[in-house]
Amino acid sequence: MKKRVLFVCLGNICRSPSAEAVFNGMVKMEGLEHLIECDSAGTAGYHVGEPADKRMQSHAMRRGYRLTSIARKFDPGTDFDRFDYIIGMDDDLVNDLQDLASSTDELDKIFKMTDFCSSGGYHSVPDPYYGGSDGFELVLDILEDACEGLLNEVKG
Repeated sequence: MKKRVLFVCLGNICRSPSAEAVFNGMVKMEGLEHLIECDSAGTAGYHVGEPADKRMQSHAMRRGYRLTSIARKFDPGTDFDRFDYIIGMDDDLVNDLQDLASSTDELDKIFKMTDFCSSGGYHSVPDPYYGGSDGFELVLDILEDACEGLLNEVKG
């Protein structure tokens, strides 16, 4: 049975589509596409229907990641049922997701992205939207570390 992972940030145009692309890259490299699938969403509907932020796309492309997802809003009515892991990028997002959960089973699916980091240097994936290039690079650094740990967790 396939494991399904959902990455969640605020607007679904920077952090979560990047996490989706990085994770998909790692899944593909290990030949696990038949066992693991992922998606991304935002807790706010600001950018529904839009592609990822052009700056984020540019930084990701330099590392070989293509951000192809289209922004959508997290849907508690279907996403809790559909996904095994629901990964928030920071404490506020995790809290928002926990508030949307209606059972212990749903709460047990919620994790913070940096929980899977091996470096331990960061407690969240910071939102790069209002910053400069360094912020986008930092997001990718953290996501590459965290996605590696997450993949090991999902593989069991």
